[in-house]
Amino acid sequence: MSSWTLEGKCALVTGGTKGIGWAIAEEFLLLGAEVFIVARHAEDVEARLAEWKGRGLPAYGLRADVTAAADRAAMIAAVEQRWGRLDVLVNNVGMNIRKPFADYEEAEYRSIFETNLFSVLAITRLCFPLLQRSRGASVVNISSVAASVDVRSGAPYGMTKAAELQLTRSLAVEWAPLGIRVNAVSPWYTRTPLAEPVLRQPERLEGILRRTPLGRIAEMEEPAAAAAFLAMDKSSYITGQNIVVDGGMMAGAL
Repeated sequence: MSSWTLEGKCALVTGGTKGIGWAIAEEFLLLGAEVFIVARHAEDVEARLAEWKGRGLPAYGLRADVTAAADRAAMIAAVEQRWGRLDVLVNNVGMNIRKPFADYEEAEYRSIFETNLFSVLAITRLCFPLLQRSRGASVVNISSVAASVDVRSGAPYGMTKAAELQLTRSLAVEWAPLGIRVNAVSPWYTRTPLAEPVLRQPERLEGILRRTPLGRIAEMEEPAAAAAFLAMDKSSYITGQNIVVDGGMMAGAL
């Protein structure tokens, strides 16, 4: 615990080519970790890996759809082959379909649950043997303030993120005797491709800023920094917690 570093850590980051997932992978690499990313589009994975490797950073990855059992199995097999263990798992992949509750088709809300919740359950379970081989593993679930308050993101999205927080608390207690910590990071609106359609709407943006005491939108690097802290040994006595990265929104919500 002598320094703020991820040197010697091996980390898996889902959805690591864009948005907060990319920022987390970048932060981890700069702090000395080796990082394995997965994403749905092969060209995105290849582009990110080429850029990182061009800078001499130890980044690896493959194309995988986290909602597909075969792809999840391939992902875990690749991680095991490369490292034989896993020090950090970041469950970051997420998607949303924003609309009034009564307008959802069954296929739409099932898709949100499959991506945001059931894939997290499956991946975390599959990673368990690898996490056990680490000396002080850390799981970081990227949730959302939508897990705790309504942010006009749609009920299914908030439901999946709230369930992710309960998974965080439950596994933190269950896995503590094994030396595996489990925490969450819950961002408010952040400049990402997922949030861009909302941030482009002047009235929505004005409302978001009005609810945010710091008066601005988060940058991707800000929730990424919280994830990095939870991944490093400096946070070794922190488990079962949810770090809210919201510019004060939940403290002074209107």
